[in-house]
Amino acid sequence: MNRPVLGALAAAAALALACEPSPPPPLPPLEVSWAPAEPVQGHIFIIRATFPPGSGIAAATGSAGAETLHFRRVDAAPRGDPAGSGAPGAPAEATDSLPTVLESLAAVPIDATDSLDAWVTATYEDGRTQTDSLRIPVLAGEYEHERLTVAPRFGSPPNEEDQVRLRRDRFKAGWVARGARATPRLWGSEVRLPRDSRATSAFGTGREFNGQISSRHMGLDLAGRWGDTVTAAADGVVALVDEFLLAGNIVYLNHGGGLLSGYFHLSEQLVETGQHVPAGTPIGLVGATGRVTGPHLHWVVRYGTTSVAPRSWLALPR
Repeated sequence: MNRPVLGALAAAAALALACEPSPPPPLPPLEVSWAPAEPVQGHIFIIRATFPPGSGIAAATGSAGAETLHFRRVDAAPRGDPAGSGAPGAPAEATDSLPTVLESLAAVPIDATDSLDAWVTATYEDGRTQTDSLRIPVLAGEYEHERLTVAPRFGSPPNEEDQVRLRRDRFKAGWVARGARATPRLWGSEVRLPRDSRATSAFGTGREFNGQISSRHMGLDLAGRWGDTVTAAADGVVALVDEFLLAGNIVYLNHGGGLLSGYFHLSEQLVETGQHVPAGTPIGLVGATGRVTGPHLHWVVRYGTTSVAPRSWLALPR
């Protein structure tokens, strides 16, 4: 082969090497944290994924326990603005130099052991992904035990007709949970008790009915007289207005991001399905419908299908 041909081949090879794309830079470490550092059995908490400026993060997915995580972008706090509200009038380049923070609620089941398994997958704008597996330490919850005496028909195993109703009620509650998973977060900084009254039965209390049936109280009972007002705990959309066998007249609110709340044993519902309700909106009246020993509000908060202590929602940083 003559020298001109060899020279042409060498030039072509050099050109090909020059045209090859350079490998992408390595992905930054996936930094995942949670608050509180040791969530409690039966409580809701926050998982955060933090990415350095210019990381090209597009989205994050994951799960904790049996529940899917629903990440949303939140403002990172610039220096001198610990609340994360941003510095009014700050130049765009100051914001661009901040890390990207994605945040999701998560729930610890009340029967969790001393740790909760979770994972987070980050997806970047160039299509690459990376996953971090987590083991989150869990603190034991302090839950009491109480004995109740109720009418014999409530203390006996349900008959066939009641079993059909219970299955229907569970299906509808599951449908509400699926809707909350598919809805972006709706609630803002205001989260409040639906009634400003004393608690008559705490979340997680072990219950023994007539010495036969053992269960846990998976909501918070708030005192009230028949006809007292019940309000929405936070912004949301009315997902279900119905009558359940055990819960009586109910209202379920979809707060988005996987979160929902339920208001049970109402004497009357004041809202309709699909209605948007800001925090503090009257949604029903205290009653004694369903399986109860007297008028009160039974307030339920769930992340997906996992019931959590309602007060742990109120305690979250916002």
